[in-house]
Amino acid sequence: MDGVRAESGQGRQRRREASIDDVARLAGVSGQTVSRVANGRSNVGAATRERVLAAMSELGYRPNSAARALRSGRFRSIGVIVFTLHSYGNLRTLEAVAAAATERRYTITLMPLTRPTHADVGAALDRLVEQAVDGVILLVESHLAGTDGAGLRRGIPLVVVDSWSADRPAVVDTDQFTGARLATEHLLDLGHETVRHVAGPRDSYSAGLRLQGWRDTLRARGRPVPEPIHGDWYSDSGYAAGQRLAAEPGLTAVFAANDQMALGVLRALTEARLRVPQDVSVAGFDDMPEARNFVPPLTTVHQDFTAVGATAVHALVQEIEGGPPAEYKEITPRLTVRASTGEPAVRRPGTSLPAAGG
Repeated sequence: MDGVRAESGQGRQRRREASIDDVARLAGVSGQTVSRVANGRSNVGAATRERVLAAMSELGYRPNSAARALRSGRFRSIGVIVFTLHSYGNLRTLEAVAAAATERRYTITLMPLTRPTHADVGAALDRLVEQAVDGVILLVESHLAGTDGAGLRRGIPLVVVDSWSADRPAVVDTDQFTGARLATEHLLDLGHETVRHVAGPRDSYSAGLRLQGWRDTLRARGRPVPEPIHGDWYSDSGYAAGQRLAAEPGLTAVFAANDQMALGVLRALTEARLRVPQDVSVAGFDDMPEARNFVPPLTTVHQDFTAVGATAVHALVQEIEGGPPAEYKEITPRLTVRASTGEPAVRRPGTSLPAAGG
């Protein structure tokens, strides 16, 4: 029979969608308590929360996010502006931001940049504001945010990760300077006269702080400060730098600004028949999971990307939900010592080092 099939002599009626009052009755709580659970508020006991969630599941209740946004003025959405996901640090931080946002019951709107310029960041912020996000996390590993910090404000909460802004919104970052100091001090404490540095890109905020930490540590110890070699964070640039360094007769220690470039340095040294760490010690920065499987396993500075991402989300949500803006927050790194560093062997003839460029 065409049309609506009869059931018990009557046409099937469309099932009414469950309401917040239906959930409250089934769970034995107030509608306000159901609303708190639906909005991810923390002022609900664990047992009550589970009872409300079970009632929602049984009734098939889905909160009306549009209506909730109209009532509260919030959309429970966070915008994230990111320049590149090829960077290990950016990728890990983004993963941590997404996990922390999900835990707080916020969605993520990702806005990739094709160019890391101040104008492009401003345009991305404008697009996110149009899409009704409650706040923005800026994950652009560059100095660009510091060129005109006031121009980045769009009337919504903003947290900057791994960069800097002149008008000082909340900034969350690993203590890059301290991480570089730990790696450099470790190599000097092993007995190396000085440490060569394979730095990151010149326009990188974090690379600049790591370079400064390395340079200031050498100066504080009264050691020679060689000219750094700049790479692009990728292993090929580390390999090219390693080829240059391997030709220096006085080389005994190298600190690379990230693990990927350290990997390239290790390859170049091996091809030059230099043993690590017997002839040259090598340290990196990031402590990516693969670092423990390098040959030899890499001594490196461990960054807690999970803490960085979670702290950024916490700072942003705090301001979104009416709390005070967060202050500058640094996550302390630690040094993970493995087999790629050791005491220097008898130095090879010719210990002169390139002079520093200032």
